[in-house]
Amino acid sequence: MQSEIQVTSEQKLAAEEARISAVSADRDDFLLDAYSQTIISVAEKVSPSVVYIETHHERRSARGAEQTAQGSGSGFIFTPDGFVLTNSHVIHGATRIDVTLADNRHYEAQLIGDDPDTDLAVVRVNAPNLVPAQLGESQKIKVGQIVVAIGNPYGFQYTVTAGVVSALGRSLRATSGRLMDDVIQTDAALNPGNSGGPLVNSRGQVIGVNTAMILPAQGLCFATSIDTAKFVASRLIRDGRIVRSFIGLAGQNVPLLPRVVRYFKLDVKSGILVVSFEQNSPARQAGVMEGDLIVGFDYHPVAGIDDLHKLLTEERLGRSLPLEIIRRAERLTLRVVPEESQPRTKE
Repeated sequence: MQSEIQVTSEQKLAAEEARISAVSADRDDFLLDAYSQTIISVAEKVSPSVVYIETHHERRSARGAEQTAQGSGSGFIFTPDGFVLTNSHVIHGATRIDVTLADNRHYEAQLIGDDPDTDLAVVRVNAPNLVPAQLGESQKIKVGQIVVAIGNPYGFQYTVTAGVVSALGRSLRATSGRLMDDVIQTDAALNPGNSGGPLVNSRGQVIGVNTAMILPAQGLCFATSIDTAKFVASRLIRDGRIVRSFIGLAGQNVPLLPRVVRYFKLDVKSGILVVSFEQNSPARQAGVMEGDLIVGFDYHPVAGIDDLHKLLTEERLGRSLPLEIIRRAERLTLRVVPEESQPRTKE
């Protein structure tokens, strides 16, 4: 009798383990299916806005003969009237820009503006029935969230890759030599030709413009934040170029401790941690030091790099302006004189 009870108990235990295993498998299948459906939904929503860009460059050889070089990249429509965001390095110096839409319509594009300092550019196509992408907000991005990249690597049009946000607040050097701050790092696979395409969150909102990858490393890819892109694009559409001042430092966004915010009665809960300077920069001449926290500029609160970039305008060139910093346990106001940014473009 005891043996029969023991066998019955073992059978019940085995049945319970099988049930738990089945439930776990079902849950895993559900999660995998939900992930797949998210990627599918994002791709279907955003792909109609992604464009394939082909460029033509006329050059003269050492012997004086004309030569035509071709290049390609990606971009995405962000207004119903045909404005397209892409990378500066995709179209810079091109004598002709051709755009292919998702439905295979072909158009020659007009260059609206080019900003090598942020590696962003705007072109325009005159075409009906365009589908603009929805733009998100960089401030809402979290490390670890799912992202999708869509582009045309090596000419393979409308390729979709997925990954996560690996880090925020990275800095990269643009082809002009200027440091680009507030860059998003992702492991969503990018390859040559992805440049200028959208980096999209799980709701189908563009949160970055894919700009670079580190080769031969894998999973080290970068995108310009959409908040920076929106500001730059609006200025390029308005003026065709960006004349900006600069103070010559590199930094990253960092949160401030609540007690620091309370003690100094700050209007911001984050600031810019200064990590390096350009040679003979206005910030260095003003007395800014590595490790300082910038929290204000010209009587405006500064919560991050995008805020500072927006304040470094043409109107502030050559003026002695207050720069508020936190240094150790002190709140200091330094005077800085912004200079005109002179991008060193590379052909």
